[in-house]
Amino acid sequence: MKIKKEELIEKLRELSSSGYNYLVKITAVDYIDHLEVIYFIRNMQNKKEENVRLDLKNGESLPTIIEIYKSADYYERELSEMFGIAIEGREVKRLLLEKWDGLEAPLRKSFQWGSDYKSG
Repeated sequence: MKIKKEELIEKLRELSSSGYNYLVKITAVDYIDHLEVIYFIRNMQNKKEENVRLDLKNGESLPTIIEIYKSADYYERELSEMFGIAIEGREVKRLLLEKWDGLEAPLRKSFQWGSDYKSG
């Protein structure tokens, strides 16, 4: 289901209270002019899955969903590090790229690979 960013928290709370209580994954797709963020949520009782999708303009941030799905911690870190998406409502520590100075958002199509970064 496609939603607006402003509807994210309400929609995920609604899904969680209706049995979709397992966050499988959060990822993003870079379409150059915008990002699409996808939340994969599963109902373990009836084995159904919902995909919640939303578009972000370049530079837009996302609200944290940790209060709804505790497992969002790692996925929000990944979105922040690999796609450069800021997460509102929490400090996101680098996890995957903590030893790479200057390496920012390597999964974005605009990322330029080169020797501008150093391993720690």
